[in-house]
Amino acid sequence: MPGGGLERVRYPWLDERLPLPEARRVLRGWRRTRPFWAGLLLLLGGVELLVVPLSPLTILVSLGLGGIAAIGIGLALVAAGLFLWFLPHTRHYVSINALILSVLSFAATNLGGFLVGMALGITGSAMGFGWTPRERPDSRVPDVRTQRTLAAALPLALLVTLGGRPAAAPQAGGITAPAVPPTVTTTRFSPHGFLLAGVTTVPTAHGPLKVMVLRMTSASLTDYRLNTRDGHDELALGATSLDLTGNVTLYLSKFSGCLEGLICVTFDPNTLPVPPIVPPFVFMTDVSAEQALVTSDSIVANGLTLGAS
Repeated sequence: MPGGGLERVRYPWLDERLPLPEARRVLRGWRRTRPFWAGLLLLLGGVELLVVPLSPLTILVSLGLGGIAAIGIGLALVAAGLFLWFLPHTRHYVSINALILSVLSFAATNLGGFLVGMALGITGSAMGFGWTPRERPDSRVPDVRTQRTLAAALPLALLVTLGGRPAAAPQAGGITAPAVPPTVTTTRFSPHGFLLAGVTTVPTAHGPLKVMVLRMTSASLTDYRLNTRDGHDELALGATSLDLTGNVTLYLSKFSGCLEGLICVTFDPNTLPVPPIVPPFVFMTDVSAEQALVTSDSIVANGLTLGAS
């Protein structure tokens, strides 16, 4: 969906009949620089999910915890809509979170607000993900630190909603990582108890390397392949399956894959990282990553092979 249009569209008959023509012109210009309608649909979907359990209806599909979940997911969708309005550069990350919550609302709440809130959330998420901004030669890049600080509010809201707590980014424990991180590929990556710990640096022979830190309780990888890239005596490690359990921590300089095999995304430490909470039924396919380090209490490999890459 293009974010452009004419720089300035005049409606003389509106200017004659409606008040505040200058304010409406400024609002039109602001609206065209962000996925406005996508954010509005998410706001409406969140409000609808909030209204259903708080309404005087005598019969609800889900009671008790279902009503609490409806309030939590509704607030998160409202926050997602506001993020699309005021931080449009986070649209991909926010839209994926909003889509997961919208689908989850069908099982966790009153059939997704009797399908209305869920439908509004899914539609708004799709519109927000597909929206494309119009580039301007005089556009200014907002302060990166401010963007990251504000963008952390939605993950925090989701953590509160689902009862989790964000963890501080752990250090690598004095371990030196390879100067060039090896490439890891897997046809299916299934994390459990997933939590984003943050962004940190790990020491290498060529200086510190900025990485994303991904923490989870366990993870399963199918058709695992690791190839070193240090320029000499390169090795290839393979396994039909790799199971990591207990305090799993991944230090990645790049991560890409297809969520549920449908939505393909790429993350790195300099952009907004992966969502902090992944429901247990979510997995990724066609994963490719640059892995600096990995730690785990237990690593079990089946069909292990080792050779020259």
